[in-house]
Amino acid sequence: MRTFLIISLSFKLSNCQINTNNYSFLFPESNLEIKYHDEWGSENYKYEINNFKKNPLKLNQIVFLGNSITAEGGDWGERLNYSSIRNRGISGDVTDGVMARINEIIYFKAKAVFLLIGINDLWNFSPDTPSSEYIGENIIKIAENIKIGSPKTKVYIQTILPTSRKIYKIRIEKINNIIKSKSSKYNYAVIDLHSHFANQSGLIKDDLTTDGIHLNSNGYKLWADIVKPFVANH
Repeated sequence: MRTFLIISLSFKLSNCQINTNNYSFLFPESNLEIKYHDEWGSENYKYEINNFKKNPLKLNQIVFLGNSITAEGGDWGERLNYSSIRNRGISGDVTDGVMARINEIIYFKAKAVFLLIGINDLWNFSPDTPSSEYIGENIIKIAENIKIGSPKTKVYIQTILPTSRKIYKIRIEKINNIIKSKSSKYNYAVIDLHSHFANQSGLIKDDLTTDGIHLNSNGYKLWADIVKPFVANH
């Protein structure tokens, strides 16, 4: 039987009804160390968490959740012509980092979550650390724990995008196959971004990227076009 990381949100109803405008309890402690962050990513994570504390989510919003690829999308509401979307991308973040900050999403009962995470887990140390299985299972656990804490939230896992580096090609495909193979069992939907961004060699198309991993304006337009029908359902 799977062991779930149960997110503990033990609030009394009376406390939830008090408007204190202080939601710090929803966020990771400043001294939390995330195993697979690199040094820059760790510092940026703390910086962005402090920004999120100052401007928390509101009830029933759509959340785009991930790393720099999501963060650099900027105002997703403007991109998708949907006012109630919030960007929760953090440059340099990894799957464990996202896991540690989903209490905010659970507490505010996000209407939907669009998750794209995993490339920094591969990029930060070595192509083999952590394993593809570890990354794939972590991505699924993020979705599971959001659903446990907020059952009405619709979770979309987006497949990891290709890069220009062949060394990551097979591992990205392996993680994406883990995500796809377990979607019906664990109650999340898959949006296959990878197939739209990959060329015939399985690497990212040159006209969609700035540096072989991050996206240019063409890449963001394509991404927005792919997810727009899913957003429209909410």
